[in-house]
Amino acid sequence: MDEDLPRPKGDAASALAKELLDPYSHDELGERIELLEVEIDRVKTHRAKVAAHRSAADALFKPRSS
Repeated sequence: MDEDLPRPKGDAASALAKELLDPYSHDELGERIELLEVEIDRVKTHRAKVAAHRSAADALFKPRSS
């Protein structure tokens, strides 16, 4: 499975941070900001789902007090 492969070094956000912005017009920069904001929301939503899943798993496997 692909999940078993090691995650590549670096990521898209790191690559974007290194990209020169000079060639972009004002409108293109605005579009880029909008796309990045959508991606940030997507990542935050996924992180919240992961946290909820983890909390549910922790509650299920939590040792019971006597």
